[in-house]
Amino acid sequence: MAEVRFERATHFYPGAERPAVDGLDLDIGDGEFIVLVGPSGCGKSTCLRMLAGLEEVHSGAIWVGDRDVTNLEPADRDVAMVFQNYALYPHMSVGENMGFALKMAGEPKDRVRERVTRAARMLDIERLLDRMPRALSGGQRQRVAMGRAIVRQPKVFLMDEPLSNLDAKLRVSTRVQLAALQRRLGITTVYVTHDQVEAMTLGDRVAVLKDGVLQQVGVPLELYDQPTNAFVAGFMGSPAMNLINVNLADDGLSLFGPPEQVLRCGSAEVPRDCAAVTVGLRPEDIDLVGEGSGLRTTVHLIEDLGPKAYLHGSAAVDGQDVPITARLTGSRPLKGDTVYLAARPGRMYLFSASDGSQLAREGRAVIRVA
Repeated sequence: MAEVRFERATHFYPGAERPAVDGLDLDIGDGEFIVLVGPSGCGKSTCLRMLAGLEEVHSGAIWVGDRDVTNLEPADRDVAMVFQNYALYPHMSVGENMGFALKMAGEPKDRVRERVTRAARMLDIERLLDRMPRALSGGQRQRVAMGRAIVRQPKVFLMDEPLSNLDAKLRVSTRVQLAALQRRLGITTVYVTHDQVEAMTLGDRVAVLKDGVLQQVGVPLELYDQPTNAFVAGFMGSPAMNLINVNLADDGLSLFGPPEQVLRCGSAEVPRDCAAVTVGLRPEDIDLVGEGSGLRTTVHLIEDLGPKAYLHGSAAVDGQDVPITARLTGSRPLKGDTVYLAARPGRMYLFSASDGSQLAREGRAVIRVA
């Protein structure tokens, strides 16, 4: 096992206007499960490939333990990678696939067999060792790919969206198994996904990237409750946080509530020179209220999930029609209805409308919609 450290690591793709990964500084603890998450093209897979030695580090450095691996060949880095498409050899059995790297390294046959059997037992695929990959389900192939990495006993596991090819139900169950397996093995793991739900349920910590730049890193609930900017706030959480751009007049703006809960420039929440803000509110922090006491919203869709439901609608705010999502736990309005929504006290976030940085999180109910 080993720590992993990115020091201002940067990678450019030919012809690109900006780096795919731009000055990444990230420390990953020994035995930690860290998830790199972000939208497509944010640089998360490139980070993983730089660590694996599959992409060049054009500036900066990458360390695994006390070794600078920046310029080492992939085979010399003592890392094992699990790919999105599993990359199994179709002409080899499961057991041969799992033991291939050890065979190439010249390990004795008995030792290869022992390590393959131990890993297969751990993954509950011992009965599959003689089968060919074409005879396996997607979930079984994923476990074979995991087993192939495990038998190498690397210092670091690298996983590039290994669950994305599985159906929704299998993805959830495999996610649980993967987390339990990593805790049992205690091997430092760097996991890439675009699925923020997967990130929050798997990672000891989560690192959010945008356009090759690290936005925030922390434990999942820290990113959810204390996002450093509007991008992280909008990306972490499903459904996403409502983000509403508003202009602040001299007499303030009442948003999501009664007139006495008003937001003004120069208040403790908003700097005096900030005439525009982005207001953030999570769907679970919005309640249905009586007519006239909240934001007047038109219902477009009710997503009914049994004990809870999500209202998807739109409202006029500052002269603009903006989408609104709210979680419902009681009565369900109908499509086309007009309802009124109000924020729960102390649950609003404020971000700069210009650069997305967090201005403050209100400590009391400052804003609601009139």
